Amino acid sequence: MPEEIKISVIMPVYNVEKFVGKAIESIQNQTLKEIEFLIVDDGTPDRSGEICDAYAQNDSRIRVFHKENGGAPSARNLAIEAAKGKYMYFMDSDDWAEPTMLEDMYRLAEEHQAQLVVAGFFIETYYSDTEYVTTELSDRDRAFSTQREFRENAYRLFDKNLLYTPWNKLFLSQYLLENNLRFPQTWMDDFPFNLMVIRDVERVVVTSKKYYHFMRARAESETARYRDDLYPKREEEHTWMLDLYQHWDVSDGESLEMLYRRYIERVVGCIENVTNVNCTLNAGQRRAAIREIVRNPRVAEAFGYARPRSNYMKLMLLPIRWRNVTLCHLEGKIISYVKTRNVKTFAKLKAGR
Repeated sequence: MPEEIKISVIMPVYNVEKFVGKAIESIQNQTLKEIEFLIVDDGTPDRSGEICDAYAQNDSRIRVFHKENGGAPSARNLAIEAAKGKYMYFMDSDDWAEPTMLEDMYRLAEEHQAQLVVAGFFIETYYSDTEYVTTELSDRDRAFSTQREFRENAYRLFDKNLLYTPWNKLFLSQYLLENNLRFPQTWMDDFPFNLMVIRDVERVVVTSKKYYHFMRARAESETARYRDDLYPKREEEHTWMLDLYQHWDVSDGESLEMLYRRYIERVVGCIENVTNVNCTLNAGQRRAAIREIVRNPRVAEAFGYARPRSNYMKLMLLPIRWRNVTLCHLEGKIISYVKTRNVKTFAKLKAGR
């Protein structure tokens, strides 16, 4: 172990034996060497834990924790308590990172005394075992001089999808620990964790460079899953966003437009979820669910602010604006068909919405 640990890299592991080796090696090959690598085997049923142990035998910077399955949030939180680095970085075990990522982010954090560094990233959506389409997300280089400046410009970072995930960020350990910031034990824990981090953060740096490769590789998880709690979850998320902006006392036109466009675009996803082939609702229940979604007063409110960016998104929102359950149902089925049968086209449309 290095005498000075600059960054603690934290990675939960579960059922990723085909991918975890590449993830580990991408951290081992970082140009910044003063790191520790905390890997948490979250009761994985496959060989992932054994693979991690094998890497740890040959690299003293790696510590592997084995625990009963409790989900990624509990795994990350366990490692947070054990971390010794000045900064923390959270890795997913089926992705990989460019070799200069940690060094570049550490340098920015030190230069600006930042509590949070935000970088760009790649989304690689596979439509076969070897073929994929890449989406690149980033924003311009910027060090926010005040907390207020960050808050008033956060809408740009939300629009670029840069504030939702932990793996394109470097966190000051002292800031997380002093504010008792941990991952909540919930589905999609990344988003509420990041909202807690940025709620009162003061010193934020953004780099336009892209380092992290998010692998959207498994069609069964991306296209075929139905979630009976998706709609209430999206409603909850919108409430969190409204609460955040109220706490920030930010209500300018650009920020409000982002908030409500974000909401209405996710309404489309909720309707598609109801029409998914694996949805367990019968025909009448599906129509009732869609009717509940489109008649929510929040939908009408959103149309007062949202300005969709693409023509096809404007077109997709028309049945929702008209509250036409039949057209919404048909549209959802079309989206489900494209999402299932042509992942490449769906990824490109989603990226360009």
